[in-house]
Amino acid sequence: MESIITKLVHRFDQGTLTRRELIQGLTLLAAGGSATAAAQDGGLKTVKIDHISIQVHDLPRSIRFYQTLFGLHQVSEDKPNEIVRLGPTDRTLVSLHHKAPMGIVDHFAIAVEGFNREAVTQQLKQRGITPEQDIDAGFHVKDPEGIGVQIVGA
Repeated sequence: MESIITKLVHRFDQGTLTRRELIQGLTLLAAGGSATAAAQDGGLKTVKIDHISIQVHDLPRSIRFYQTLFGLHQVSEDKPNEIVRLGPTDRTLVSLHHKAPMGIVDHFAIAVEGFNREAVTQQLKQRGITPEQDIDAGFHVKDPEGIGVQIVGA
């Protein structure tokens, strides 16, 4: 949050931010809206690719592939939805989902700095994007090609 405040003050000092915009930005930060304040600089601040979800035909075979080739282990399992999450530690890197159509990337997740669900939803709607929720991908949007992009906190 310190870096966001520093940027706001710097922009104010340079004359590219009005006093009113500075106060609004600081107020949003104080209210927990750091994602919205970060977005004023051009969008959500991406920190990393969080995970990728792949729809597979043979779940046990795919699990073995990622475990033996990449040394990943099972982090969690959603048996009713036939989803197994794998990772090098206790966090998911690859999510395997037994679901048609097979052999496609269902979605990938981008972790953003200062994630606040309400603030991100508001920003997306201002850009004409409607965020969706479902059991498979959580909080997500579609990119211009129709690929699911999940938005998560860093």
